[in-house]
Amino acid sequence: MTETLRLQDRELFWPPADELTEAAERIRARLGDWQPTHAPWRICLTPPDAPNGGDLIIVTDAAPHLTHIARWMTDGAGVIEAAGENPKAARATLHLGGERYALEGELAEDWIPALAAFLDCGFDPHDALVLALAWRDGDEQQADAWPVDIKRFPRVLGLPAAPAQPFAPCPAKLGLYPVLPTADWVERVLDYGVKTVQLRSKQPKSPALMREIERTVWAVNGTVPLSTPQTLGEMFTKSMARTTFTLVLLSVAGAMALLLGIIGIYGVISYTVSQRTREIGIRMALGAERGTLTALFVRQGLALAVLGAVIGVGASIAAMRFMRSLLFNVSPMDPATYVVATVSIVAIAWLACYIPSRRAAAVNPVNALRAE
Repeated sequence: MTETLRLQDRELFWPPADELTEAAERIRARLGDWQPTHAPWRICLTPPDAPNGGDLIIVTDAAPHLTHIARWMTDGAGVIEAAGENPKAARATLHLGGERYALEGELAEDWIPALAAFLDCGFDPHDALVLALAWRDGDEQQADAWPVDIKRFPRVLGLPAAPAQPFAPCPAKLGLYPVLPTADWVERVLDYGVKTVQLRSKQPKSPALMREIERTVWAVNGTVPLSTPQTLGEMFTKSMARTTFTLVLLSVAGAMALLLGIIGIYGVISYTVSQRTREIGIRMALGAERGTLTALFVRQGLALAVLGAVIGVGASIAAMRFMRSLLFNVSPMDPATYVVATVSIVAIAWLACYIPSRRAAAVNPVNALRAE
């Protein structure tokens, strides 16, 4: 049996709700064995006094909480706004990590316990919310409790209505067609009256591939012209050229800013050391150790680096809304990105501080005392 979290061993709802917990455990037991989630969520039916990154706060009307929702999200919590007088035509909007997921569908009586059960299976909150809205009361009594009926699933709010016939009609009688490796085989098979063929090459980067495609097309219909044929990879690369160029420029600008910051910190610390040469000599004459002097200047440099990092993180958070369109599969408020960048800058700043500080600690006390 795969290990699963026991729901009653942690705070699943706030305030505690035994009836909801029992329903969540009953639904969870019918979903089968899953790996234990490493990010347990707490569903808050009322706003807690101190929300944190593991809270999903459910509100039925966001208007009275508008002044608090931004603070809750800053603290890392998510907010689910469930609205609608008719449960069969309700709206559920998840605000999490700077993103907004708006859905419309049916809210069953047990949708909150179902949400808790799907979260315990390890689904991200937006995926768990989709499954919770597809849940119907009594599904846990079915042979297969998982939502599988596409008609039950919610729709993204604002999308146009689905067409009456979502796919093109299939032919009444489907036939087989050959998959061929070269244009020679295509020409040979077409001579036998085959109407449909597929050319499949195992060498997509071969210079002769375009020639093979031309021969295949002309073998089917010699009057069809081919103008600058391209592979799907080439089309994708060209479509992303502008975005790639923008990101390269931003990367170069970021690297230059980091380099200038390191040079600036090194220059400030070196200048500070040169201005305090006599002080260094006096401290060493009084018995100060080299490690103590090194730590003194490193602390001063790190104080500047940490202050700059804090200001930089704040400025980047403010600027992220202008760069949202350049991001793919990365949240503008991705904590890992900010942590890695901040730690890297502080570590490089420490190195830039350590070198001149080490040099300062190696000054001869007699020469230091003679310095003006």
